[in-house]
Amino acid sequence: MFDLVRFWSGWHTSVMVTDGVPLLARQRQDYILGQVARHGGVRVAEVVDALGVSEMTVRRDITDLVARGLVDRVHGGAVAPAGAAEEPYFRTKESHQQAEKAAIGELAAARVRPGDSVALTGGTTTLAVARALSTLPHLGTLTVITNSLPAAQVLHEAVEQARAESRPAPTVLLTGGERTRSDALVGPVAVDTLRTLQVEWAFLGAHGFDPGIGLMTPNLSEAATNAAMVASARTPVAVLDASKWGVLGLRTFCAVQDIAVLVTDADPGDATREAAERHGILLEVAGTEAAR
Repeated sequence: MFDLVRFWSGWHTSVMVTDGVPLLARQRQDYILGQVARHGGVRVAEVVDALGVSEMTVRRDITDLVARGLVDRVHGGAVAPAGAAEEPYFRTKESHQQAEKAAIGELAAARVRPGDSVALTGGTTTLAVARALSTLPHLGTLTVITNSLPAAQVLHEAVEQARAESRPAPTVLLTGGERTRSDALVGPVAVDTLRTLQVEWAFLGAHGFDPGIGLMTPNLSEAATNAAMVASARTPVAVLDASKWGVLGLRTFCAVQDIAVLVTDADPGDATREAAERHGILLEVAGTEAAR
């Protein structure tokens, strides 16, 4: 794998923004690579604000970096390059787009009613859903099943707090299975567990999304596990921050026509809006009124 951090450390020159002195393309691209190396990604708007250049200039710089294989383009910015079969570590993803994921989690969790059963896939956005669920006043009436170890931990802590305060506690179930580098439990044990269950809601994170393909992951076992979760749910809900648009994974686990609700943090563009219209998907953008 290309080591962006090492590359940037060796190539970095100090970027100073001085009034009236335009930055060279290399300086701008150096800044973009630095942000991607430190944070895993950067938004066009952030570069515009930091460097005082136009959006068109930043997009041109990203195009150049993409052509050289130094970053991957995503909706609204750039991320570190990764192959379709490469699965990132959970701790690597957890610090990305935290505010956006929290907003998505709150909007998605607000759909859950007292007494509902809920399933959560692995992922950092579904972890945000778990955190939002843990604050619901009717949490104690819910049954939650997940193959996400971090989400299970958040919910377990909510259970312990409820019991300590003599309040009703939710039922929390782990699927079992083999642990992945993204802290999800996958494989035949997880699939067999999910096949025996029926839930109202399945909240689905993903490595990437394409409006002509659906939700994707680089891990084949995780794809099979997530597909079993989709099949167990009355209402599959995709929860995706904007950095997932256009990112490919090795295998699709939920075709676009099987998504009932898509919750995100930014306008996903015309292609996704058209797909939502065609397949009857409810599209919701966190922080705004429902887009449809």
